[in-house]
Amino acid sequence: MTVLELGLVGKPNTGKTTFFNAVTLANAPVAGYPFTTIDANVGVTYVRSKCPCREFNVVCNPQNSKCFNGVRHVPVRIIDVAGLVEGAHMGRGLGNRFLDNLRMAGALIHIVDASGGTDAEGRPCPPGTHDPLQDIDFLEVEIAMWIRGILAKDWPRFARRAKYEKLDLVKEISSRLSGLGVRTAHVAEAFKLAAVDHSDPERWSDDDLLRFVTELRKVSKPIMIAANKSDVPTAESNIERLKSRGYLVVPTCSEAELILRRAAEKGIIDYRPGDSEFKVLKPELLNEQQKMALEKISALLKKFGSTGVQQVIDRAVYELLKLIVVYPVDDEHKLTDKNGNVLPDAFLVRRGTTAREFAYTIHTDLGESFLYAIDARTKRRLGEDYQLKDGDVIKIVSSRGR
Repeated sequence: MTVLELGLVGKPNTGKTTFFNAVTLANAPVAGYPFTTIDANVGVTYVRSKCPCREFNVVCNPQNSKCFNGVRHVPVRIIDVAGLVEGAHMGRGLGNRFLDNLRMAGALIHIVDASGGTDAEGRPCPPGTHDPLQDIDFLEVEIAMWIRGILAKDWPRFARRAKYEKLDLVKEISSRLSGLGVRTAHVAEAFKLAAVDHSDPERWSDDDLLRFVTELRKVSKPIMIAANKSDVPTAESNIERLKSRGYLVVPTCSEAELILRRAAEKGIIDYRPGDSEFKVLKPELLNEQQKMALEKISALLKKFGSTGVQQVIDRAVYELLKLIVVYPVDDEHKLTDKNGNVLPDAFLVRRGTTAREFAYTIHTDLGESFLYAIDARTKRRLGEDYQLKDGDVIKIVSSRGR
């Protein structure tokens, strides 16, 4: 099973690494100056899904995920890279290393200082004095230019060969960019959106190429906004402005989330990521400063409903990438695998995935020998073209399994 990867991007000092530490409970270094992160931090977080165990009235035994009170937590790989500054695609700052670390990210979470308290270079400035919309514009340009640089290498020779040998341009370009996680479906969609000449790439201008890679970035590495430092008064109006640009925007306070998760880890409070409240279990372990901090966080949760951090992960997976969760089993009656584990695995797959495609996801041999699938709820047979739904519990029947 390939674990989905999300990339955390943004300029220095916006709270990227605090966000990373909060969702992974790691201890990556955090400081109030640019380029604290030099080498990428890689960890695992989880996306939440309703576990079928309650519906079927069984006690599940997850093998590739976790279940807490009927909520399945499916693992997602997350990478926090060095802060991006303007000119990164030409190597400025830590740009080359930053961009290379994002090669296989399926989606990008742009951590923006919504308070306007960090300038273009990542240096602290008075809240409200920097426009966070500028950060969005330059980051998208940098990533598009990075992809353009990879595709443009030997472009005249490639374009000439593609034209005169009548190559399938969609397949050829997706092959050239496969190291970035670009699929043929991405390239085909980018062609439609960019409206470039499909038949004669030799005639593409620099503007044509840039327009194409801009659309390709949008479909292959979509971006959402984590509007961080949302508790600062100057952030509120900026968050509305960010939303008006058409982005998926979630107000976040990663510092508050990190405090809550650390306290929960130590058993001081009862808190589940994404909750709108918490309960203090051991007040005697808190000093006055810590009590005040938790009171402030409690007020923030009442205002926003959550710290927003877990919601960012959930919405990146379900809304930005349009994935669903499917549960494969070997016994549709007992909901077990061959070893007797109940509802053992949870797979994240693209919406629209068919039963046969899902079989290939589990194992190539299973896809090639696919006969039909069985819906564990209805016990009905499902053909190879059946499109899976979120929460499906499915048994794959193959000729080799008989």
